[in-house]
Amino acid sequence: MNRIIPVFFIALGVVLGGSFIGSISGILTQQPPLKLMTDIADDIKLYAIISAIGGTFTNLRLLEGLFQGELIILVQQFIILLTAFLGAQLGYWLIIIFCGGK
Repeated sequence: MNRIIPVFFIALGVVLGGSFIGSISGILTQQPPLKLMTDIADDIKLYAIISAIGGTFTNLRLLEGLFQGELIILVQQFIILLTAFLGAQLGYWLIIIFCGGK
């Protein structure tokens, strides 16, 4: 369970970093950067969750333990997935607050 805090902050960092760096393209292409930042933050949430949990194949392999009667692995994976979701959602909310709402 020592993966929970890094997973949270990786998902948060992907959303914040991707949105801030992606908004630079708005300046270069004559688009409003704050609107582009909120659009990118909304689009990148799923990718933040996937990158935070470290891909999907290794986590699916851990689920093989479910067939061997190890239910705790399923609970751990759910907690990690929920933590990644919360980190990505917090990053999205911070971007929305920073940009003045939706």
